[in-house]
Amino acid sequence: MGCSSCSTGKDGQPKGCKNNGTCGTDGCNKLTVFDWLSNMSLPNGDKPFDCVEVRFKNSRKEFFRNTENLSLSIGDIVATQAQSGHDIGMVTLTGELVKVQMKKKNQDYKNDDVPKLYRKASQKDIDIWQKCRDREAEIQKRSRELAIALNLQMKLSDVEFQGDGSKATFYYTAEERVDFRQLIKDMAKSFGIRIEMRQIGYRQEAQRLGGIGSCGRELCCSTWLTDFRSVSTSAARYQQLSLNPQKLAGQCGKLKCCLNYELDVYLDALKDFPSQETKIMTEKGLAMCQKVDIFKSTLWFCYKDDWANWHPLHKDQVNEMLEKVKNKEKVSSIEEYALEVSDDKEIEKVFENVVGQDSLTRFDKPKQKRNNKPRNKAQKPKNTNPNAKGPNPNKPADNTKNPPARKPNPNSKPRNKAQKAKNTNPNAKGPNPNKPADTTKNPPVKKANPNKRRNDRKRPTNNDNG
Repeated sequence: MGCSSCSTGKDGQPKGCKNNGTCGTDGCNKLTVFDWLSNMSLPNGDKPFDCVEVRFKNSRKEFFRNTENLSLSIGDIVATQAQSGHDIGMVTLTGELVKVQMKKKNQDYKNDDVPKLYRKASQKDIDIWQKCRDREAEIQKRSRELAIALNLQMKLSDVEFQGDGSKATFYYTAEERVDFRQLIKDMAKSFGIRIEMRQIGYRQEAQRLGGIGSCGRELCCSTWLTDFRSVSTSAARYQQLSLNPQKLAGQCGKLKCCLNYELDVYLDALKDFPSQETKIMTEKGLAMCQKVDIFKSTLWFCYKDDWANWHPLHKDQVNEMLEKVKNKEKVSSIEEYALEVSDDKEIEKVFENVVGQDSLTRFDKPKQKRNNKPRNKAQKPKNTNPNAKGPNPNKPADNTKNPPARKPNPNSKPRNKAQKAKNTNPNAKGPNPNKPADTTKNPPVKKANPNKRRNDRKRPTNNDNG
């Protein structure tokens, strides 16, 4: 079976990627090795190495001897020897690099016990192999149901069929020993095939299944990492990492393998550093180390009675102070050395983030919208259209706070009583306009006349009615 980038012949059989193991998809590039000797010709009289590396489902790889001297290349589908019957796999490496890989995995390439490679797979072999691969998901689901019914504390993570369909290998993980004899009987009765149970670790499970890590790339164990070294929390302590199990654990639930990548560099750098438990006795008091920065070669000290104030010291200065204490010389205070560090700038900047691309909060602040409108009236463009409504835009703006008063228009109506013209008509109704206005809030109250009736109008009499 080949990926979409593999070339296919007339018979429908893939002919291989022809790219020395750098496949463009995840179908056939797990734990691949770049064949950097593929374009080199062998010396005269030397025969090519007769063993090839064949990969089966996921990351399982085995070595087989090409006894028939078949011309094989990377990506060819071949039929190989199995304990019973034959298996189908894909060639991933040929030539002299196979010898290097066998030495790396402690396999004797001169031994005759290396299994044989039968032939290139025919179309019939590929069809049977594809049908078996299509059944794996259904059988895995059914086998999990059988394990749950038997109350077995195990997790069936993967199922792999043999190429001829006569056998299936079940990979499982469990914390304790599991008695799965009844499970094998039930599965053999349900599926009608031979069953093999193989226990793997949690790291091997992640290697077979694959995935994306917290770094955004494919898991190292499923792409290139072949050996799993033990990882301890001391590796995180040496690298000044917070001991948070949620951040330090990978998808397998164990500590990340990448904690060991830079551990040797940190250990070499810490050889010249004083211990983090260093204590310096000064005349001012006992100073204790609180923090270590490996990149800046700096240690922070504080007094026992003053935990809030930390003083940075260079590692060379700390070693000098320790030598004085060892020789029973007096050390006045750590502030003297701290001032020298700050004044002379002995702490060199190993890395300076100029662009700010390593800031974790650079995307938290929203961008401010650009306002294309002018900020004040002076920046507004002049309107040259004479027919435009409103005030004349060509007139210069008056920036004075108190503009000059306008002249009164005789034809305009008066706004208030003070601006009304004097009325000279004596017969005009209403209040006398010539009378000065009373500006008092409360006008004087008139005294009531006792002889005057409330109703000023005369009562009608008989003479009036006629």
